[in-house]
Amino acid sequence: MPARVLSIAGRAVVARRSWTGLAYLLLTVPLDVAAAIALLVGGLLSTILLITPLGPWLLALLLRAAAALGGARRGLAGRLLDERVPAPPRSMRPGGLLGWRRAALTDPAAWRALAYALAKLPVGLVSLVLGGGCYLYGLTLLTYIPLQEHSPEPWEIVVCLVGGVLLLLVAPWMLRSVLALDRMLIRGLLGPSSAARRMTDLREVRDRAVVDADATLRRIERDLHDGAQAQLIGVGMHLTMIEELVAAQAPPERVRAAVDTAQGALTAAVTDLRDLVRGIHPPILDRGLSAALATAAARSTVPVTISADLPWRPSPAVESIVYFSACELLTNVGRHSGASNATVDIAICDDVLVLRVCDDGRGGAHPRTGGGLAGLIERARIVDGRLAVESPPAGPTTVTVEIPCPAAGRETG
Repeated sequence: MPARVLSIAGRAVVARRSWTGLAYLLLTVPLDVAAAIALLVGGLLSTILLITPLGPWLLALLLRAAAALGGARRGLAGRLLDERVPAPPRSMRPGGLLGWRRAALTDPAAWRALAYALAKLPVGLVSLVLGGGCYLYGLTLLTYIPLQEHSPEPWEIVVCLVGGVLLLLVAPWMLRSVLALDRMLIRGLLGPSSAARRMTDLREVRDRAVVDADATLRRIERDLHDGAQAQLIGVGMHLTMIEELVAAQAPPERVRAAVDTAQGALTAAVTDLRDLVRGIHPPILDRGLSAALATAAARSTVPVTISADLPWRPSPAVESIVYFSACELLTNVGRHSGASNATVDIAICDDVLVLRVCDDGRGGAHPRTGGGLAGLIERARIVDGRLAVESPPAGPTTVTVEIPCPAAGRETG
């Protein structure tokens, strides 16, 4: 066995992760056996008593106990396995004892916690035999020779030493393999269901969209108040001045200068209004996404090559998100990458629109809180999209945005 492999295996044996995993296994298996037996007995008893008024109450208590055990198991897995699983949402409980019983009997999280406790019994026993057995038999073989009263044969010494060392070197990998199954059970049965996670994600996206919309409205109001409105008021003041100059029969040069000033202020106000409207919905998108991206590439400070394959036109919301994402990414390329050229590829494949922006810059890009990439990730999540960044320190950088773009109701581009 190569020295590097032995070194890695040796470090794995004494690693904290291995010993905390073994401690988790040794601690939870007795609890699993006791919990499974208690829940099995309680489940059978409550099933038999369902024909009586006591049965539903006993089953409700059983489910609440299973949910409490599931919570304790999530906490233990978080402390020893560093497996942080959020608690599933609890069902709303109406008032009164009958409401408590109804909520307990109809709580999906409690039923899944009960399923975990019952499934964990055989899984835990197998995990203990496979994961803990390697440590136990490895240590037993290493201590077998010193504990013998008679002088062992040479072949016995070799077999015990080699076998013990090999078992101890393999033990961490076997332990992590069996614990991987427990992690899957915890995530699948003790955490939120896929529907609950989906609802949580949608709720977060909705909240962020509301916050973003409020911020956008405030920005528009501020830009109108401080920009175009102030400039239009200035235009009105200049027109009043022109009226006074004409009434006073001022020299034509003064009147012409006042008119020129008013025209300049009016031009600036119109320019600000156009920029403001472009930030809400770029008019260039009316010509299609390909034309809009070509215009964005022409404004880039880095030479950009555009490649587009759009068999149909995406929805206006998707077009807007893709356009603003491409503009933000090209801006980042020009400001931070030090690249000499960039490429923008956009295509629709299997009802998914893929935007890929690549540059040959210095790399090292990554999403950070409050940064542009983090904002693009949240923008893509609004329409169930995702953003991935590949940017090694020496470059190149590739940012991929994927957004669902179903063909149903498509518009020919």
